[in-house]
Amino acid sequence: MATRLMCKTLGAACLGLSMALSAPTVFALADIIETPSRPTTLAPEHLLNDVDTAGERIVAAGVRGHIIFSDDDGESWVQGEVPVSVTLTGVDFGTEQHGWAVGHSGVVLHSDDAGENWELQLTGVRAAELAIESRQEQIDEMEQKLEEAPEDEKDDLDWALGDLYFSLENLQADLEIGPVNPFLDVWFENENHGFVVGAYGMFLRTTDGGKTWKDWAPKLENPSSFHLNSIGQITGGGLVIVGEAGQIFVSVDGGDSWERRESPYEGSLFGAIGTGNVNEILAFGLRGNIFFSSDLGRSWKVVPSESDATLNDGTVSEDGRITLVGNGGAVLMSTNGGDTFRPYFRDDREGVMDVVPVSGTNLLIVGEGGVKHTDARGKNLQ
Repeated sequence: MATRLMCKTLGAACLGLSMALSAPTVFALADIIETPSRPTTLAPEHLLNDVDTAGERIVAAGVRGHIIFSDDDGESWVQGEVPVSVTLTGVDFGTEQHGWAVGHSGVVLHSDDAGENWELQLTGVRAAELAIESRQEQIDEMEQKLEEAPEDEKDDLDWALGDLYFSLENLQADLEIGPVNPFLDVWFENENHGFVVGAYGMFLRTTDGGKTWKDWAPKLENPSSFHLNSIGQITGGGLVIVGEAGQIFVSVDGGDSWERRESPYEGSLFGAIGTGNVNEILAFGLRGNIFFSSDLGRSWKVVPSESDATLNDGTVSEDGRITLVGNGGAVLMSTNGGDTFRPYFRDDREGVMDVVPVSGTNLLIVGEGGVKHTDARGKNLQ
C-alpha cells in the first residue's frame, strides 16, 4: 500500500518510523529533495494524494514529486516541472495562478503559473528551525512568568515549563536526524496568506506567499503534538483543522487565533469540509466515522453510514451533492445536506484519496490507481 495511504490507516505507527532512520536513509532523503521529479507518461496512473482546481484547470499531486494538470476535465494530462522527488500529500490554489503543494521531508512548493512550473520554498530543516526558535521564545517567556508568579501558581507553571523543554528537545532531535517529517495539507486564502499542517503538530503560517514562514503551532492547544491531517475553509469563512486523536480546531478570524473544540471522537480525523451552508462542518476519518456540526464545531452529531471504510477527503458539487471518498474504493454520497450518506464501493477496491466534480454529475477521483472518472455512484466511466 502506498505511503500516505498507510499513514492515514496506521497513523502515528507509520509516521513514527521516520524517527528510526539510519544515516544512509537521511542522505537519501536529501537526495530526493534535490532531485527533480522525472517526466513519465504514467504519472496519471500512479498514486495521487490530492487534487484541486485552478480556475478551470484541475491539478493533482502524488508520489515521486508528480504534479499533473488538465484543461479538459481530466481527459488528458500534462506533467508539471517539479524540483523534488518526494511524495506530495496536498495541493491548494489561493488564486487561479498561485498554488502550493506540500509533502514528505517537510517540502513546500509554489507555482505562479497554474501548476505548470514549481519552485521549492521550504524543507523540513527550515521548518524544524522555525519550530525550535518558537519553542525557545516560549521558554523564555515562561521562565520570566515563573519568576514573577506568586508561590501558589509556581508548580503549574513549572510543569508547563518542563513540557516546553521536552518539546524543544524533541525538535532538536528531529533536526539532527534530517528533514523527515511530512506536511500533510495546505490551504491558501489568496496569493499571500496561507497555512501548512503536518505530522507531530507542525503548523506554519505565511503572509507573503511563502517567502517567509512563522511557526503557528503555539496557537493550538495541542500539547501532545498530535498529527494535524487537514486544514480548510467552510462557507461563512471559518477555518477548520482536524487531526489525530479527534483533534478539532476552529478559527473565525482568518487564522490569527484558534479555539479547540470538544471532539465527538477519539480516533483520527482525516478531513473536514463544509456542506455549502454557513458554519456547517462535516468531519470524517478512521473507520468511516462521520460527524456533522451546524455551529462551527461547538456541537456535533453522528451521521449514519453503512460503511466502516476510512474516509480521506470530500467535495460538494454545485447541485449540493456531497461526496466523501476513502479506502477500499469507498465513495459515499449525500443528497440531503449530509444528514445521511449512501456508500458505494468501486470494483477495483483501490483507495481513493480525493475527489472533484466535473461535467454533469460526474466526478474525478484520485488515489492508488491514479486518475479515474466516475459517475455519482463511483462507477468507472473509462
